[in-house]
Amino acid sequence: MENYSIALNGVFHALADPTRRSVIARLGRGPASIKELAAPFGLGLPSFLKHIKVLENSGLIASEKVGRVRTCKLQRGNLAAAEKWFDEQRVAWESRYENLDQLLTHLKGEQDES
Repeated sequence: MENYSIALNGVFHALADPTRRSVIARLGRGPASIKELAAPFGLGLPSFLKHIKVLENSGLIASEKVGRVRTCKLQRGNLAAAEKWFDEQRVAWESRYENLDQLLTHLKGEQDES
């Protein structure tokens, strides 16, 4: 559970930034070089590489250098872990809303009787 939580902390930290979310969205279409990924943002390469490092540290992407080109690709495992966490939260909240609906229906019935 502790490792699961630590991994999610890294994923949510990485996804908190719009530049990094855009990189993830782009990599969802397939691998891309650092140059291709950086082009839409107008950032200096050192600044953009900090975003890439955060994404790599979170386990959301991996990169490989071939010759002079570093290519990034999406690692879907930690995205699936985040999706699982959201699903668990959705189920818990749906249950709470159902319980609240039942309570309100019960209280309304008592009010109508009096």
